[in-house]
Amino acid sequence: MLHQKKIVVVMPAYNASKTLEMTYREIPRDIVDEVILVDDASRDDTAIKATELGIHTIIHSENRGYGGNQRTVIARRCQRGRKWWECFIPTTSILPPRSPQWHP
Repeated sequence: MLHQKKIVVVMPAYNASKTLEMTYREIPRDIVDEVILVDDASRDDTAIKATELGIHTIIHSENRGYGGNQRTVIARRCQRGRKWWECFIPTTSILPPRSPQWHP
């Protein structure tokens, strides 16, 4: 929680098993209330690794593309009443910059 707002990090993912843990470890857990990963029908073990890390995981049965993945993320965020969210992409070797709002 930050400034009395719940924070959820969403991770749209496709074949992200090699970089998922590294990206997940970069999330500032002291202020993030929840992490959600949407696995877009990966052919690797992305969903298994996410579950092992304790990440709430949603799995698409067929690949919906980045836009479809984002729609799932947004729908889930709205269902849970979240107001603030940050998107981390775990399929890249480039780690997300820390949002300046997280570190006053």
